[in-house]
Amino acid sequence: MSAIRNNVTRLLDAHRVPYQAFELPAEKLGAVEAAAYMGVPADQVFKTIVVTRPEKGKPILALTPGTLEVDLKALAAALGEKKLVIPTQKEAERLTGLQAGGISPLALINRGFQVIIDEAALLFDEIYISGGQRGLDIRLPVKALVELCEASFADFARG
Repeated sequence: MSAIRNNVTRLLDAHRVPYQAFELPAEKLGAVEAAAYMGVPADQVFKTIVVTRPEKGKPILALTPGTLEVDLKALAAALGEKKLVIPTQKEAERLTGLQAGGISPLALINRGFQVIIDEAALLFDEIYISGGQRGLDIRLPVKALVELCEASFADFARG
């Protein structure tokens, strides 16, 4: 359990969402490394990938299991887009205002991002996601994440 308090934990508390916070090392960990650190299955730890539309339109936060990657063609097809792009880490940080490794859909609610979660999340009652800063992961119910972020599901993660 973590004593870290930030906008994400306050949001979850305000909505009475049951969650558990996990403090991790402050350096940028990948989802697989974070899973190993927490001693949980890597496919239950979801990373948040920023995806942009070359045309105008909301940027996307694609949540994918730590063991998989975003298939841009599958995601574009699911969203009815012609083409999608994964920006550089620096550009993702500029778009979100968050450090890579700490980008969380919960920290970006009402900030103009469309949230898409890979269907693999439906295999779990709870998943782990970034808590909005490096060194913090949150385990929370998938259903609560979907409701808070007005997220939808699609099949876009590939090995």
